[in-house]
Amino acid sequence: MNRILVIDDEESIRFTFENFLSDEGYRVSLAGDYQEALGKMAEADFDLIFTDIILGDRSGIDILREVKDRWMNCPVVVITGYPSVETAADAVRIGAFDYLSKPVKQEDLLGITKLALQHKELIDEKEKYRCNLEAIFSSVKDAIITVDKEMQIVEANEAAGKICSLSRDSIGRPFSQLTGICNGQCIALLQETIGRKKPVEASRLVCRHMNRPEQVVDISTFPLLNRQGVFSGAILIVRDETQLADLERNMKDRTHFYNIVGKSDKMQEVYSLIDDLADVQTTVLITGESGTGKELVAEALHYRGGRSSRPFVKVNCSALTESLLESELFGHVKGAFTGAVKDKIGRFQRADGGTIFLDEIGDISQRIQLRLLRVLQEMEFERVGDSTPITVDVRVVTATNKNLREKVRTGEFREDLYYRLKVVELTLPPLRERREDIPLLIEHFLRKFNKKLNKEIKAASADVQRIFLEHDWPGNIRELEHTLEHAFILCRREVIALDDLPLDFRSLVGNNNHLSRAMKNNEPQAIIQALEKTAWNKARAARLLGISRRTIYRKIEEYKLEKDLKLF
Repeated sequence: MNRILVIDDEESIRFTFENFLSDEGYRVSLAGDYQEALGKMAEADFDLIFTDIILGDRSGIDILREVKDRWMNCPVVVITGYPSVETAADAVRIGAFDYLSKPVKQEDLLGITKLALQHKELIDEKEKYRCNLEAIFSSVKDAIITVDKEMQIVEANEAAGKICSLSRDSIGRPFSQLTGICNGQCIALLQETIGRKKPVEASRLVCRHMNRPEQVVDISTFPLLNRQGVFSGAILIVRDETQLADLERNMKDRTHFYNIVGKSDKMQEVYSLIDDLADVQTTVLITGESGTGKELVAEALHYRGGRSSRPFVKVNCSALTESLLESELFGHVKGAFTGAVKDKIGRFQRADGGTIFLDEIGDISQRIQLRLLRVLQEMEFERVGDSTPITVDVRVVTATNKNLREKVRTGEFREDLYYRLKVVELTLPPLRERREDIPLLIEHFLRKFNKKLNKEIKAASADVQRIFLEHDWPGNIRELEHTLEHAFILCRREVIALDDLPLDFRSLVGNNNHLSRAMKNNEPQAIIQALEKTAWNKARAARLLGISRRTIYRKIEEYKLEKDLKLF
């Protein structure tokens, strides 16, 4: 039963209200002045208050303020004998639900009572939802921060104060202004989510927090969408993984390192080397077959070190022609060549203070090699079409799946540049040499594709796992990822089965298993069989056999198979 308080200094008005409302089943309390009303409000919770605008030396506006100060979720309707636009506007502006004019008519009173109590139900429901959400929000140990489309902070929970040092005073301020106490890696992730409206994840990042310099976190960002799908901002979740990272480091059994997944001994060596190199400002050459995760290692080197708050700039050297690559790396001035309609800042200049990652470095021309050598020697370059030197402070990390030493021998790659790049070489093992990591990678991609494709696939079948463990993975982790993504799209069950795998992969696995056994018993015959199956394409035959192209050439020469090949 709803409780209603009527405040009026006229007894007849109080009596009229009590009769009308009681007849409808409402519980009615009466107060003749301001002080008596305060006493009634202290004794009970009311669902609705009617108050005269004039209460002796006080007013209904004072009642409105008292309701607001006491945080009462209670609509207030003002009664006035001299209604005017100004009086009504003042009352509504301060918080009144509505107003009634004297003399009060029964139908008007009951109508506005019904509307006000419906409004009260909505307020209560909203408050209940808000309290529940706030309780959940506060109890979560992960930092949760929401921002709008302009990266202004909308909300932050208590854990954000402990992990990110963001207080309630931060609400309403630009997120980018509040990250001076750490390296601000989460800014780029939030910007990516706001730009692409897609979730982004990053594992085991070191915050370089002013108060906790070795704090290790997992970061996830998600777009904020309402029920109509309208985008309004993003949510950032930061999980403190420092204790777990310390434990894994002490046990030398890290399963994740930034976004790199693997617990094998070879990956533990890679993690340790990244730790050792993170703050050593020397060039690093990352080598390994295609698909082994060289770009992830470059990111880990950057974000693990002291340059993590500065830009990390990536360039795929094989994707651009010589002239475009030169302009991309060093920039150009307006009019330097046809199409140069304005000045352009190069990637080296954008990376100033941070790290530049040059992928597929083995594919650059002699001219670019010479210019790159100068940058490495002097940290200085000129933009295309300009003679003014530009000095930068950039750490250079490069990667290749080519044999640079062989390229040096054949004269395709400068020897002096090779040794400049290869101050430290970090070699990533192929997946076939770290098969114990395959179950961990399967689990990682299951989580990733469930989220991406909105599915709930729980596992890969035992047969699929066995085939994955036996396969030589010439495309390495990239091939594993694409194979699983294909299976995810086709799978309509909770477990990925053999039928969900790509057809060419299943046939390749069969050939691989047969050829792997043949390689153990009769290598020359296995090589010839592989070449027959691939129409004498040595690169494809090498992938079938699970060996490198260089190895198959060496074995063809070693077993003197040239004569046999000429017969076909």
